[in-house]
Amino acid sequence: MGHRGRHRRRRRGRALRAGLAGTALALTAAATLISASQATDADDPGALKPLTAASETAPLRLTEESVPGDTLGRLTAGMGPPVGVGDVLADPDGALRDAADCPDDDRRALPVEPAATRAYCWPGQETDGWRAGAVTTSGDADEDGRWGENRVILSGWTRAAGTAAEQGLARVAFVNAGDAGELRYTWALLAVPVDGGRDYRGLGSTVSGMVWYQDKLLVTTGRGEGGALYVYDLDRVQRATVEGTSVGRVPGGWSAAGARYVLPAVASYRTAGAGAPQPGGIALDRSTAPDSLVAHEATPADEDGPTRLWRYAFSARPERSGLLDADPVAVYETELTHVRSVLAHRSGWYLGRMTGTPDERGTLWRQDTEGASPTRCGADETHRCWSGEATSLSYWQETGDVWSQSGRMLFALPLASVDRSLDD
Repeated sequence: MGHRGRHRRRRRGRALRAGLAGTALALTAAATLISASQATDADDPGALKPLTAASETAPLRLTEESVPGDTLGRLTAGMGPPVGVGDVLADPDGALRDAADCPDDDRRALPVEPAATRAYCWPGQETDGWRAGAVTTSGDADEDGRWGENRVILSGWTRAAGTAAEQGLARVAFVNAGDAGELRYTWALLAVPVDGGRDYRGLGSTVSGMVWYQDKLLVTTGRGEGGALYVYDLDRVQRATVEGTSVGRVPGGWSAAGARYVLPAVASYRTAGAGAPQPGGIALDRSTAPDSLVAHEATPADEDGPTRLWRYAFSARPERSGLLDADPVAVYETELTHVRSVLAHRSGWYLGRMTGTPDERGTLWRQDTEGASPTRCGADETHRCWSGEATSLSYWQETGDVWSQSGRMLFALPLASVDRSLDD
């Protein structure tokens, strides 16, 4: 019996929930004050418009390119046998801090309404010069919420400062979420094999979306990587053997820009042709049959829209575990602009939207083919109460929580609380 068969039978552990003290998420008056002039940001975009013409769906067909097996084999021969996720979690670099112990400047990135029920911050010394990106969890990887014996959160980051060689590097933190009171993390560099597996380079792109499904991690990239969707195998985590800022093969071994682990890509996807829509944020939808990956279109900050949304089915073939079918199974258009995060569950699409600069409040919408509703800020008539920096939404089906990340804050809240906050 393979790895997947073994870990599906393990019993579910206790739910990954813990209440936060009220003071932990208390924001200053300056952070929560939302002016009446912002109410105009809730202009109704109306219903999603299905796009069915071949001219609208054909550009979204995926071209898949696999890294040759001998390339991966040569890299493994050089670096040593891969390690498992459990081995990475058992070798932590540090621990997150509970929201109550986080600086006020960090906590201002949290949404006001609906409020987070769990929140943590990353240490400044670990994340200075890095920009937070997407989040996915073992709740995506398997419906029982576990990977083996572990509950895991994966948090993506992109290097935003440093030398020219360092800028644009991408890494993922493996967060051990088994103990809600002590989340510990380990860094792994995202890489791409080169020279037939004799070396690797860093993935040079913003990590705007991630989905962990079965044994694969799918990562969206920006223009630096041509808008590709890269695929990583969670059974192919490699150890770096040399400390330092370099990436790849160096005298004496292998370096990963300060990380002690490396994830080499095993495949990539691209949409068809020049000018084809590229995925920005992505998320897993387990409410479809088969399970599917949903995406929103990556658009420039100055573009007025509309924005396309679409989904791909995951392959049902065992030999293609965690990989996608090429053709989109549904495509829509929304009048919402500046969409930065997406989640789909049942008939609803949840869309996080920037409404100004990243440090300003954003809006969170639920939209379907019948209409749209934003979350509202309590009894207030305003709607800018979501986090403007959040670029990812990940639904943990077992617990009912949605995980996201904004600035240095990693947080969760029930999907049910989002639905209760809708301004219907």
